[in-house]
Amino acid sequence: MHPYVGLDSRAYWKTAVSALSPLAFEDIYRPKVEITRQTRIGAAGSCFAQHIGRQFKQRGYHYLDKEPAPPMMAQADRARFGYDIYSARHGNLYSMRQMVQLLRRARGEFTPAETAWEQDGRWYDPFRPAIQPGGFASRDELETDVAHHLAKVLELVNDTQLQVFTFGLTECWQTRADGAALPTCPGTVAGAWDADKYAFVNYDYGDVMADAEAFIALGREHNPQMEFLFTVSPVPLTATATGGHVLPASVYSKSVLRAVCGALEQKHSFVDYFPSYELVASHPMRAMFFEPNLRAVSPVGVGHVMDTFFAAHGDTGEAVAGAGPAQTAAARAMDLVCEEEALEANAT
Repeated sequence: MHPYVGLDSRAYWKTAVSALSPLAFEDIYRPKVEITRQTRIGAAGSCFAQHIGRQFKQRGYHYLDKEPAPPMMAQADRARFGYDIYSARHGNLYSMRQMVQLLRRARGEFTPAETAWEQDGRWYDPFRPAIQPGGFASRDELETDVAHHLAKVLELVNDTQLQVFTFGLTECWQTRADGAALPTCPGTVAGAWDADKYAFVNYDYGDVMADAEAFIALGREHNPQMEFLFTVSPVPLTATATGGHVLPASVYSKSVLRAVCGALEQKHSFVDYFPSYELVASHPMRAMFFEPNLRAVSPVGVGHVMDTFFAAHGDTGEAVAGAGPAQTAAARAMDLVCEEEALEANAT
């Protein structure tokens, strides 16, 4: 007798993985955190978090959206202007550093040195450069929108019971003046590249862990009962600024993020981890859930991941229940925004 005798079938590679179809993996996720349709849910992070938020909305959960689109805006335009994607109009937050920075700005604890970029008479938010296609008409208009956005972020953190966050990247561009984390490299979406003003950083395990713990502490300061659901995006880097090959750079990034999520899930009773990364990107899946570019996750892959997640929570409804033509178009628009912003975030 020894500790490996008599375990559940899910503990053995043969019975839990190699003997099964990737579509038939059972008991791969046991939720720690209870989610009901009354739970007030907020979502943020990299582009894969869009799929989770979309499913919460379509399945009738209490998904928070503090910056909804103006009623008169056409459905097809909403995602392009950053609406109906996350719980606030902040766009993709590829790193936990960006998430913590956003909360501290909303709390009035941090004001970045750079708050606006002017280009061809239009004004852009350095921290949401793609949120307003074509930019804002004036600096005043930009600053008014930013003030409204930060107020809504603060309102969101006060109201959220379950915070979903998808970790995306470890690579980031920062301002040299104050270390502010930017979502994209200046000069890609907006702004102008200047090596004297901006620096590349690739966060390590200690950096990401410290940021995640800070995020948890800030959230629970506003709501002591706040719980967290963390995932890692299976989408690899489009490009790396490390000077190395993009494949090991992607593996490094995802390994760091996955290790942090695992440590947090083991440490905190109020932190859960859902293996969306493993369900798409691990080798037993044979890349079957990726598009031919081996980067974009196919609709079949997204549906499989979402079905696995919600089934574990006792919800066996359709992955896109009630999706009409307008919703389907909006979903595709979100995917396009995701793909474009990922390219921009990694551009060097």
